[in-house]
Order: sequence, then structure tokens, then C-alpha cells
Amino acid sequence: MVKRFHPDSGSPEANADKFHLIEEAYRKLQNKFASDRWRANEGAGEYGLYYQEKTEIEEFDIKHTAPQHRQYLSYGGYGMGTPQQREKQFQKYRAQKAIENVHNHRISNISQGKEEGLIHKDKREAQKIKLRSEMDRLVEDLIQESMSRGEFDNLAGTGKPLKHQASNPYVDFVTHKMNQVLIDNGFTPEWITLQKEISEDTKHLRESLARYRTELGHLPLDNDDNNNWNEVLVKHEDMVKKLNAKIDKYNLLVPLLEKQKLHILLKRESENILKSGKTRYDVRNQMHVPRIKVGEDHRSDFLSIFGSFYLW
Repeated sequence: MVKRFHPDSGSPEANADKFHLIEEAYRKLQNKFASDRWRANEGAGEYGLYYQEKTEIEEFDIKHTAPQHRQYLSYGGYGMGTPQQREKQFQKYRAQKAIENVHNHRISNISQGKEEGLIHKDKREAQKIKLRSEMDRLVEDLIQESMSRGEFDNLAGTGKPLKHQASNPYVDFVTHKMNQVLIDNGFTPEWITLQKEISEDTKHLRESLARYRTELGHLPLDNDDNNNWNEVLVKHEDMVKKLNAKIDKYNLLVPLLEKQKLHILLKRESENILKSGKTRYDVRNQMHVPRIKVGEDHRSDFLSIFGSFYLW
């Protein structure tokens, strides 16, 4: 290349600029080769005439020195005492750390869920308001159009009060209509008549037990009174069975669940009558008190008449 581009070579490709570039590149390569040989021979001269000794410099590396900020290298430097004690302490520390991480994770999920829920809720509420307002406007427009066309003129019942119709929202339409037809024709639904019969039979049962109670003494009953009362209960068992049968039929027919009735328990009614009912002693006292009052009234009337004669 030197012969080709040298300006004095007489070659047709002779060029002084290219020759200088080639010369500069050659000198840079020579300098690089010399520096490589210097590093390889650790300071030897170019021709080996002298040798420069290299002094070793002691370098401290933190990776190979013992860290001074912790006492032990095992278990992350956590814990004190023997290796077994430090292992137990480290296990407790890991468990506590895991619980904290789980707690923080749950809190982050809950807070994120609440924020997203509030966003969705706000969107739904805004949509509801929008739909409601649109529906109101649509209904209002339809009403105004009907009024302008005169469709609300000459309606049945114009200027008259609305008819009061007691309707139960929990009863189906067919049952409501059937009851209405029966009532209009003077008939009463069966469950209403049963309700009336149950009330009357219950009242009759309690009055009958109270009447028999007046023949007994105070609690606790003696043997004779106890036997008499048991006979009274046996007499009323048939009445209670018929009454409970009516209650079962009534519960099947009544349209409302809250209107259903419980069975009449003869034992419970007996206990209530024995505790609160009047005894034979109470009846005797009530029979004697009016007689005394009547005698006193007659005596006072006689004295008043006698006094009036005396004064006259």
C-alpha cells in the first residue's frame, strides 16, 4: 500500500493524503503493540535492557473482611444465645414477619376493593338517577300529549272521590276476587267463620274450667280436689281435640301467616285456671258480703225513718 500511494513512486494511484493516513495508522499500531508488550513483560524495556520491579499494593476488600455490624453470620444475624436458642428466636421472627405481611396484604386488598366498590356504586347511582329522570320526562311528555288530545276529558268518576278498596298485597288476585264476590253476595269466607268459632269455643272452655275451679280449694289441692280436677280435665279432652281440629283447618285456609293460631293445650289452660281462678272460699265470701251490706242499708233506712218521726 505504501508503494501504491507514495507520492514519489510514480504510480497512477499515488496520493499524498492517503499516504499520510496510512502512515498515521501504522504509528498508532506500533504504539499499541509496545504498550501491550509493556503490560505483558511487567515493565521490561523495549529491548529488554532494563527491568522495573513492581511493588505489590495491599488492597482491602470489604467482601473478605468480617462485618462488624452483626455478631453472628447464621440466621441473618438475628438472636442471642446458643445456636439452638438463636434458631428458635429466628423461627419466631419469621412467623411474626409472615403474619405482618399477610395482614398488610389483606388490608391492601380490602382498601383497594372498597375503593373500586365505591367507584362502581357511584357509577350505578349516577346511572339510576339518569334513567329515573329520563323516565319521568318521558311519562310527563306522554301525559301532556294525552291531555292536549283530550283523552283525559269525560273520564268515568271525574270529580268523584276514589272508591276505598281494602286489598291485601300478599294475597293473589284470584283469591282476592273470590273473597270480594262472596262478600258482595252476603257470604263470609270460611276462615273468618272458623276464627269466630275458635274464639267462642276457647272462651267456653275457659269459662267451664273456671266454673269447676270454684268448687275446689286453694293450692296445693288435697287428694279429693285433685281427683275431682283430673276428672274435669278428662271430660274436657274431647272438647279440646275438636277445637284443635278446627285450628288446623283454620291454619290451612287463612291467607296470612301471621293470622295462624297455636293449638290449645289443656294442661297449660288447667295450670292457668288453677293459679288465677276463684276458689270456693272466694265465692262464699262474695256471697256473704252483699247480704251484710243489704242488712246495713235496711237498718240505716229504719233508723232514718224513726228519727224523722221523732223529729216530727
